[in-house]
Amino acid sequence: MEFREAKNKFVQTWGALGSQWGINKTMAQIHALLLIAPEPLSMEDVMEELHISRGNASMNLRALMDWGIVYKEFKQGERKEYFTSEKDLDELAVKIAQERSRREIKPALKVLKDVSTSVKESDSAEARHFTEQTAKLYDFVLKADNMLEKVTEYKDNWLARLVVKIMG
Repeated sequence: MEFREAKNKFVQTWGALGSQWGINKTMAQIHALLLIAPEPLSMEDVMEELHISRGNASMNLRALMDWGIVYKEFKQGERKEYFTSEKDLDELAVKIAQERSRREIKPALKVLKDVSTSVKESDSAEARHFTEQTAKLYDFVLKADNMLEKVTEYKDNWLARLVVKIMG
């Protein structure tokens, strides 16, 4: 396989996997491109490589920076902005886990807490069952989220790194 073909295959596959960790295909493709780039890329480089518009590139680069996995870099004497990805895979896994918790798990916990505590007292067996099950689910998700937080806090610990890799 030629380098160009392998590179394109990687970028396309990483893009398809993006939905698995909560981002759109283009955002994941941009991340893949920056991850494998030996030097920071300009927005124009990204646009040309992926055949996307300036608006699409700008919006997705901003979102990747919000996730904390892409950074702006400035080159002396250049007016263009350049972008690079987090290259440390352990750090990348931690940041993705933290962001997914913030975006997905924390809101789900809020809903579970609300629905498990807001049902009016009722003699209905169905209402009692609902309250019991949603409370159990809340406790389970909270424990899982707390475990994830502990693992990401101790990323320098070899065991924590192993758990992050297993979960990733």
